[in-house]
Amino acid sequence: MDKRIPVTLLTGFLGSGKTTLLQKLLHHEGMKDTAVIINEIGAAGLDHILARNVEDNYVKDNTVLLGSGCLCCTLRSELAGTMRDLYFKRVVKAVPHFTRLVIETTGLADPAHILANLLNEDIILHHYRLDAVIVTVDSVYGLDQIKQHGEAQKQVAIADVLLLSKTDLASDEQVNALSFELANLNSGATQHRITHGVISPYSIMDVGLFDLASKQAQPQRWIRASRSNQPATLPQKVHDDKVHNFTVTLPSSLTFAQLEPVLKNVCETYHERLLRMKGILHVTDHPMPLAIHAVQHTLYPYTPLIGWREDEPQSRLVFIGKGLDEMDIRKRLMQI
Repeated sequence: MDKRIPVTLLTGFLGSGKTTLLQKLLHHEGMKDTAVIINEIGAAGLDHILARNVEDNYVKDNTVLLGSGCLCCTLRSELAGTMRDLYFKRVVKAVPHFTRLVIETTGLADPAHILANLLNEDIILHHYRLDAVIVTVDSVYGLDQIKQHGEAQKQVAIADVLLLSKTDLASDEQVNALSFELANLNSGATQHRITHGVISPYSIMDVGLFDLASKQAQPQRWIRASRSNQPATLPQKVHDDKVHNFTVTLPSSLTFAQLEPVLKNVCETYHERLLRMKGILHVTDHPMPLAIHAVQHTLYPYTPLIGWREDEPQSRLVFIGKGLDEMDIRKRLMQI
């Protein structure tokens, strides 16, 4: 069991309901022992979160202990530094013990860039692990935002969980059309329709590789292999402004020693165009399956899936990116 602190990245375009969602989550019993980092533009900081929290107490500097048992702080410098500071305060008991971290980004954030910068820090990788990327999408304006803004499209493409917000303000036709488009962009993400930011944290937290309740790996849930709604076509290179995702199934006779340099080369070749890669590998040079994860140019250390078995072991990789040459990537992997 991976004992690192699970991190949830909460993002979504401007006005899509991230703050409303976070306010509701932080008052839920299921969010106790959670630390939150707010990455806001301007000086408002925690004001929007604390507006209705009359029981909140300051712990130190820009860190606040909420009445619900959550720990909240505003990002004042770079994210990795804030995470390091929080962890070491936890170690010396300068802040209450927390078992989960949620990071709320600005509405214009590129989540792939945040993950790439964040996960390149060795000390961060040692103490934290990515659980899931949660993205709020406005049910009224989401379709137009995805078409007009590259940031909104990237946020949807990289998500593990998509929350269709403000469904009470949109018609059924609008919500269904948005849901269909989101599935086209990211068919592997779980979708939830919400009103006024209300959703159980059990539906969107701890939904990544590990289930904290059972302490078992849930790789099939985590990988969420792409399921295209489009008719089967030959692999092709797509235009640079279009997000594309596809799944590659690999032979079972490969070793990780063979795969690793090829995967690193794919990361280096496509760099910022590779928004995300996730995979489950059954390789002959390791006694157990491996979960792998990459963002942009970096392939991160694999996670052994101790005690997990598949009836029919199958290695598969999910690629999400802009302007990826699917045929080139498939060719590199099949020539190993």
